[in-house]
Amino acid sequence: MSKTIEVTSPFDGKVVGEVPFSTTQEVQAAIDLAEKTFLDHKNALPKFKRIEILENVMKIMSSQVEELTKLCASEGGKPYMDSKVEVNRAINGVQLAIEHLGAFEGKEIAMGHTASSANRMAYTFKEPIGVVAAISAFNHPFNLAVHQVIPAIAVGCPVIIKPATQTPMSAIKLVEILEEAGLPKGWAQAVVCGRDAGELLATSPKVDFLTFIGSGAVGWYLNSKVSNGTRVALEHGGVAPVIVEPDADIDAMIPDLGKGGFYHAGQVCVSVQRVYVHESICDEVATKLTNYASNLVVGDQMDPKTEVGPLINNNEVDRVEEWVNEAVQKGGKILTGGKRISASCYEPTVILNPADDALVSTKEVFGPVVIIYSYSDIDEAINRANGLEVSFQAAVFTKNIDTALNAVKRLNGTAVMVNDHTAFRVDWMPFGGAKASGLGLGGIHHSMEEMSNEKMMVIKSPVL
Repeated sequence: MSKTIEVTSPFDGKVVGEVPFSTTQEVQAAIDLAEKTFLDHKNALPKFKRIEILENVMKIMSSQVEELTKLCASEGGKPYMDSKVEVNRAINGVQLAIEHLGAFEGKEIAMGHTASSANRMAYTFKEPIGVVAAISAFNHPFNLAVHQVIPAIAVGCPVIIKPATQTPMSAIKLVEILEEAGLPKGWAQAVVCGRDAGELLATSPKVDFLTFIGSGAVGWYLNSKVSNGTRVALEHGGVAPVIVEPDADIDAMIPDLGKGGFYHAGQVCVSVQRVYVHESICDEVATKLTNYASNLVVGDQMDPKTEVGPLINNNEVDRVEEWVNEAVQKGGKILTGGKRISASCYEPTVILNPADDALVSTKEVFGPVVIIYSYSDIDEAINRANGLEVSFQAAVFTKNIDTALNAVKRLNGTAVMVNDHTAFRVDWMPFGGAKASGLGLGGIHHSMEEMSNEKMMVIKSPVL
């Protein structure tokens, strides 16, 4: 009989579900089934059948928005209002995959312009890469599963997802919905397992593509261990920098910075963290952001009024508390917050001018903490913003187009937002980190391309 584990609410520890916990042998069996499914060419799913299944998935999900919202919020701790947005985004993500299949095509390769290529035609077309292993994170349990599983199914790859053990129910539910929608067994599997079995999944020679969302230490470790030929996509965190110039529209900016910093209690890989504000407006920005943060409603994620929920576990509250205390020891001034509310919740916190070598200045806080630093010259601000090995999304607030373009050009990042917060994302845009923050780009369209190979056909015709 398979072992099971209880899933608990991050807010109060109450049990919200129970899921099977797979052994290493069971994970190996899932890998074997996925490979067998991929190699069974007679039963490969034609594109029109995949589209039919994905359209059914959308219908099922659309009829269960409320149930999926509660499921997602209960296990992950993201407030109900934001979890509903996540579920609706996930439905749109399936739609994006369907739409992209209509543009999922190869191209003609030029021939005949040299003597050696005369009398030839060449065309490329897309093929599924093979078995996809997806290791997911806790912070967006349903939408991340969609981003890793749906592109694989769309392009014809069997996929095995290993969700975070704190939030496994959403990914399991997605697989159940896919099967209800008509997906045959073997094409999508969810395994909840320990680290050894997870490493087996990532490094198996039967796996052709690994998509990993989570900590940099684990991601880069697995990247070093994958089998020869396995393609890898990694999505880690950032320590997102924002530069605020003197001409910024402060009143319009504050809600953006606040949402970008405190959404999901800061547990977002592109959450606003380091805000560099010109000294001439630093006091005003600090005061207004402090007022915004101090008025946020913190508490049970299932309450529709809650704006900031719990951290994923109580140990994370302890860690955030330690980092904030260290920031104060290194010269930082607490403008609001700075204390735990309970075992599971931490106050939305704004800190002014801690040292650049403080933990909150150098590491991803992954908690409801935003840091404000004053600067006198934008070159200084850009250099400080670029001073870390991470590189994900960044932002600049200014009304001057030259200043904006200069910042966009010089800030390290795969995306730079102008007059918007660093956590902005829509699911059709390229999304991913560079340097220590990741490898490759996600987004529904980009993942579909990554999960496929381009094959070329060259046809030689007789000389007429």
